[in-house]
Order: sequence, then C-alpha cells, then structure tokens
Amino acid sequence: MELNEIFGARLKTARVINGMSMDDLCAKMNNLVSKQTISKYESGKMFPNSTNLIALANALNVKPDYLFRPFTVSLDRIEFRKKSKMGVKEENSIKEKIRDQIERYIEIEEILGIDSNFVNPVKDNSVIAPSDVYPIVEEVKSLWKLGQDGIPYVIEMLEEHCVKVIEMDAPDTFDGLSGFVGNNKPIIVLNRKFPVERKRFTAMHELGHLMLNFDETLPQKDIERFCNLFANEMLISQDVFRRILGVSRHDISLNELRAIQSNFGISVEAQMFKAKQLEIISDSRYKYFCITKNQNPTFKEQVEKSTYHNEKSDRFTSLVYRALASELITFSKASVLLNVSISVVREQLELV
Repeated sequence: MELNEIFGARLKTARVINGMSMDDLCAKMNNLVSKQTISKYESGKMFPNSTNLIALANALNVKPDYLFRPFTVSLDRIEFRKKSKMGVKEENSIKEKIRDQIERYIEIEEILGIDSNFVNPVKDNSVIAPSDVYPIVEEVKSLWKLGQDGIPYVIEMLEEHCVKVIEMDAPDTFDGLSGFVGNNKPIIVLNRKFPVERKRFTAMHELGHLMLNFDETLPQKDIERFCNLFANEMLISQDVFRRILGVSRHDISLNELRAIQSNFGISVEAQMFKAKQLEIISDSRYKYFCITKNQNPTFKEQVEKSTYHNEKSDRFTSLVYRALASELITFSKASVLLNVSISVVREQLELV
C-alpha cells in the first residue's frame, strides 16, 4: 500500500474503533475540516497538513505515528457467535480494537524473536455427538499435563500454549470470541468486566471452537452446546465431579458447590448444569433451581457471587517491558506498543 492509502485506512480504522461517523469526527475537531475532506483522506485522495494531522490524532485519541503504521495482521474466522444486541458499529469497533492489539502483540514477539505458532494436539478429532467431546478433553489434559486437580490460571495456561488472550472493555452483551491470525496464531478475546468464573468458562468455550473439528452438518446451536461441554469438562472432569458430589442426589447444598467453585474456578450455575447433564440431579430439580434463582434476588446474588481468585492477561505487557529492559526498544516505542504515555512507562519500569 502507498503511504496515502495506509493513512486513509488507518484513519478509518481509528474512527471505527472510536465508534464515530465522519460527522462525529468533524464535530470532535470543531469542524476544522469537512465531512467531504475526511472522506477524501480515507480514500487516499487527499493528505492532511500538519495542523489537521495533529487535530485528527487528538480527536481519535491516537498518536500521529499510528496513522502511518502499515497493516501487518489479517484476522481470519472471526465472528460474533452469540446473538447480540450490539449494532454493526459496535461489532466493527471491537473487531478493529482486536486487530490493533494483535498487531502490537505480534510485533513485540517478533522484536524478541519469539516463535508463537500454535500446534493443536488433537487436530485430527471429529465431533458429531456429545460423547465425542469427553475423550478429546482427556487427551488435551494429558498432552498439556493439566492433571485432574483443576486449572489454577486458565489465561496463563492458554498463553503458555501459544494462544493469545486479549481482554477488553465491551458491552455486557459481548462475552468473547476467537479466531486466527493467519493459519497458526489463535486468539481469544474476553470481556474484562465479567466475573473471573465467567471469563474462565468463556475462555475454555472459545478454546473448544479453536480445537474441535465439527461435522459440517451440525447446526450452530449444537456446536455452541458442545463447546460449553468442552469448557465445563476442561474446568472439572465428570469423574472428579461425581467423586465429590456422588452419582445421585436429590438436594445439593450451596456450601458444597461453593467449595468446588473455590477449588476449580467454575460457577455454581455451571456446576448445577453439569449435575443435571450427568444425571446426578433430575431435570425437574435443575428446573426448580433455575426458577428459584430467577425469582429470588437474594438467592440469585448468592449463586452468582464470584469467589475465585482474579486472573488477567498480562503477557503482552510483560513482553514489552522485557524488550525495554533488554534495550531492544526505546521508551517511545514502548509507549506506542502499550498505548500509554512515556511517563507511565517510566513509572512502571522497575529494574532489579
């Protein structure tokens, strides 16, 4: 791409990330330029002078350098799987935010010479029924040496196996999504605002989408159901779950479920669904639980209370500071990669 084309595409991307129309951008710039001029900038037919360039960058909350950065990442197989109330503008904004973060993520790995190509250890699997999921989960746990005692830090585990995890602020209607950069760099995106148990389950659900090979005839609702089964089983296996709760119960105390939640990082709701699925409790008992939760605000609050320790994705930030400490990048470059000021970078760099 020519420089004017790169600038135009970056300008549009920054505008989309901010959820702005061309009219919105003009207004943010106090009508320094017209909508027609913005359109010509984005199509590569015009190039701004220095005054307008700085005004554009300030209005879009980006550094001027961002508007000249070549595109290096193509997001493949990215889609919003769940029915969402988000509009097209919101979805496009999230996608462009993901692209921006992934570009910076891959750039710092290249600077450090890190090979982050993902290898799916169960790539030859085929899923057409729920029973196909269980042996795949067992194989993944065995090959990744996860054991049966739970996964203390799901995000860290994923990043250790070359799955890039990004957390971002998003509407409540967005849980997460997954996809690939090229053929061998998987990404999982999570809503930062959600409780840790929900983020852990969503991360494992999206891992299911990345690793499982579904029969082409399967409807989407079955694919989602099988990915939920994959997530639930990854967090706590059916054998361990039965060993803790027993094979048949009429009633289960919240204290029992809370203890499992604290040890395995899986929500009370997900456990009750698993208990029904494994026929530890009856369908009618599970239905009673759901009705009670929906009709009793106090009980609902207890059920949805988060008790697991917090976890977050910080590998990217750690890599940037590693490169900075190794003098592979400057403070200015670190601030661009982290999208923070140089003063913040200096404050957070702690050499020992």
